[in-house]
Amino acid sequence: MRAGATLVALGALAACTAAPADSSAQLARADDASGRAAAISSSRRTAITDAVARVAPSVVTVQTEVVQRVQADPFDSFFGGRSGTQTSAGLGTGFIIGSDGVIVTNAHVVAGATAISVMLRDGTTYPATMVGTDETNDLAVLRVKASGLPVAPLGDSDNLLVGEWAIAIGNPYGFMLGNAEPSVTAGVISGVGRNLVARGEGPSAYFDMIQTDASINPGNSGGPLVSAAGEVIGVNSSIYSTSGGSNGVGFSIPINRARRVAEDLLSHGRVRRPWIGVQLESPRGQNTRDLIARGAVVAAVTPGSPAQRAGIRSGDVILRLRTHTVRNRFDWDAALLDLRVGEQVPLVVRRGGREVPVTVAIADLPEVSAPKVQVLRELDVVTLTPAIRAERGILSQRGALIYRASDRVMGELAIQAGDVIVQINRSPIASAEDVSRALDYYSGRGPIRLFFERQGQISSTDFVIR
Repeated sequence: MRAGATLVALGALAACTAAPADSSAQLARADDASGRAAAISSSRRTAITDAVARVAPSVVTVQTEVVQRVQADPFDSFFGGRSGTQTSAGLGTGFIIGSDGVIVTNAHVVAGATAISVMLRDGTTYPATMVGTDETNDLAVLRVKASGLPVAPLGDSDNLLVGEWAIAIGNPYGFMLGNAEPSVTAGVISGVGRNLVARGEGPSAYFDMIQTDASINPGNSGGPLVSAAGEVIGVNSSIYSTSGGSNGVGFSIPINRARRVAEDLLSHGRVRRPWIGVQLESPRGQNTRDLIARGAVVAAVTPGSPAQRAGIRSGDVILRLRTHTVRNRFDWDAALLDLRVGEQVPLVVRRGGREVPVTVAIADLPEVSAPKVQVLRELDVVTLTPAIRAERGILSQRGALIYRASDRVMGELAIQAGDVIVQINRSPIASAEDVSRALDYYSGRGPIRLFFERQGQISSTDFVIR
């Protein structure tokens, strides 16, 4: 066998030496083919492929498990059946910001989860623990016990250009595609500083967002939006869609804000939400067009608040907060997101036809320090019914009416009897029991934003429960 092989080799060598001209031609063709392959390979590499190669290794799949208590079937109950539990699974995306296992995702991806796990692109899976969440900004930080993980390079979301490349990386529809490799879509930055409002029932909104036409679908939530430089510039959070799929109108949380939130959660386990203590007017009916054109008119100033100490008055129109131009209440809410507790912030209001500059010392949210059971004793609510709506002229279809509140709660939270609670953080309220469940769930988890209707206008108040 070895001799035969040697003979074949020698025969081939003899053939090569016998026809040198043919050999040179073959080598030339091979070199030409190799050159073309190299040229094709080079032409395929773009800023987008380089950016994906840089960020994709840090993108993970976030798997959640939610256990909910369900009532027994009435027929089974008749024969002694009991209520039980039901487990549901969820999927989203996240990305690694610390080689020691720190991961950023959306708060709504992990909301209510009783178990969380994270899968890397190679299929390696780790159980994850919750470091903390920020419901207002829809951000959460997770941690897994691992080291040496690939880290996503973070960019700067303050100098984005409308029209520049934007790349969304994530896991649309979870494992439907059969593995843990993330999907990539590309588009441009469609807009910056977007205030996404009127998304459906309830007053929930996203402020100061990045808009992109890179396709974002269910499962992409929590994944990175990446620049052509291969840096994360946003956290993909939501889409505007009439079908549930991508319409090319997606929104991402700016990475500079996400970085600040992550730092707070890692350092303190919670986000210190800035508080000034003003409530703005809203036109009756909550028409978004009217809200945009209304301006930021101060309806009330909380006694003892930073706003009162700064000299802000009811009827003032807020024009600027630091470098932010404030045209309406949405701009105001967006500007507040960039403030830090303890800062002295310049603010300009219009009063009586003249501009008045003031300086506001940003404070922590008013704290409801009593245990949550006592909080509920200070706030009595009833489920909104058609009769109550008709009697009081309430516009909201669902909610919980406050029929008693203690002086302390009314003073610190600026709510009163007759207000209708319609949403707490991102949880819609349809009954008095929903209020109890929401306050119980969010207690100790960080800032709480309570939305309420008063005289046909939707307002909000922020606080924390220890």
